[in-house]
Amino acid sequence: MTVAPRRKKYVGAVDLGGSKILSVIAQGDGRRLGEDRRSTSAEEGPEVVLERIGVSLETALANAGLQQGDLAAVGICSPGPCDIDSGVISSAPNLPGWRDVPICRYLEERLGVSTRLENDANAAALGEHVYGAGRGCRHLIYITVSTGIGGGLIIDGRLYRGATGVAGELGHMTIDPNGPPCGCGNRGCLEALASGTAIAARAEELVAQGGSALLAQEEGRLTAEAVAQAADQGDIACQGIIRRAGYYLGVGLASYVNIFNPEVIIIGGGLAKVGELLLGPARAEMAARAMREALNAVQLKLAELGDYAGVMGMVALLREATTA
Repeated sequence: MTVAPRRKKYVGAVDLGGSKILSVIAQGDGRRLGEDRRSTSAEEGPEVVLERIGVSLETALANAGLQQGDLAAVGICSPGPCDIDSGVISSAPNLPGWRDVPICRYLEERLGVSTRLENDANAAALGEHVYGAGRGCRHLIYITVSTGIGGGLIIDGRLYRGATGVAGELGHMTIDPNGPPCGCGNRGCLEALASGTAIAARAEELVAQGGSALLAQEEGRLTAEAVAQAADQGDIACQGIIRRAGYYLGVGLASYVNIFNPEVIIIGGGLAKVGELLLGPARAEMAARAMREALNAVQLKLAELGDYAGVMGMVALLREATTA
């Protein structure tokens, strides 16, 4: 009698960031069984980071009570441009020295399983679509507002990558042609006006002008978190900085509504936690500028998965490799 080989129903997913690595072992239905978090140590270069990713996955497997042979596949999401067909990270912000790193080949050789690569914002969009705030929606936009601004698009129930895989760079829509310089080399991008980096830059200007006693007490470089805390304590100038960022965010959202006609826009990232001080002006400006027919169809929601959005998006991508 021939015994059929045991089908493997577990997948490994990794979210590689500039400061942290999050690895998760999950079933195809999205149930998480084990995880590992550790610092990226990005300053030590690609070889060290690759080793840390491998150890992180192996630790997550052990925490799930599983072995490498139990894995059906592995997925990893990363910031920056990725060649998902070849499994190569072309470059990555906040990862010094990363240029054309064959991350999938490394993990396949180490773990002995097929590995897929995806942009982190695309993965987060898919995660929220399948397991989070976008469940049941076929047309949605996910936008993450944090140090930078990124996003992903789900169109007709499928992740949309565009002709060369870079669709969804929502942070680099030009909002003000004469605005401040952006890290991409352009001027007046949404990221240059409404991101955490933009908020911190405006706060530095404010302190230099003597406009905030609370921020003047901060040591070192100012952060968006410090601005949000000062705003929460009643600092009028800091409240104005965040409202201004919300205004620009709303201008961008209105354009996304008019172009893509989504059912849902999901807002994630650290700055979403600021709440109505940021989202109130964004919602109002979106309502003022979007076409009525498109606006009436859209809901603005907060992300539900937090920092699990990326890994859960990779789990969703890998579901076909499992028996769930």
